[in-house]
Amino acid sequence: MVGHDKIAKALLRIPYAQSLGVKPLFIGEEFTLIMPYVDSNIGNPTLPALHGGAISGLMEMAAIVQLMIEQEEGQGLPKPIGINVDYLRKGNPKDTYARAVIFKQGSRVANVRVQAWQDDYDKPIAAMHGHYLMAKKD
Repeated sequence: MVGHDKIAKALLRIPYAQSLGVKPLFIGEEFTLIMPYVDSNIGNPTLPALHGGAISGLMEMAAIVQLMIEQEEGQGLPKPIGINVDYLRKGNPKDTYARAVIFKQGSRVANVRVQAWQDDYDKPIAAMHGHYLMAKKD
């Protein structure tokens, strides 16, 4: 299992992670990020619904941290080359989860898919597909 310290260090390197208040969570042995519900993440108070930027930020952080878990110590942050987000359902005002899967990782570029959900993993509220440039050692 991946060390919790490595994940905590990775999240500390992403300032937006502190803004959203994301926390690591293990469901079985799979790494998952949780974005606890806070009022400031609401984008449409009339519905109410989570802001799309908060949802996509959560998914992007899940991808970056998953890539950092897999890379060698001392490498820099992976940088997004291109990201596509599909918003599938309304994000309700409740805790939101995201899990990333690396589909292909080369020496320079990685292909990652992320799914965000609230109550049921099989009913995602959003999905992301991203390409990341892998950083070299600092």
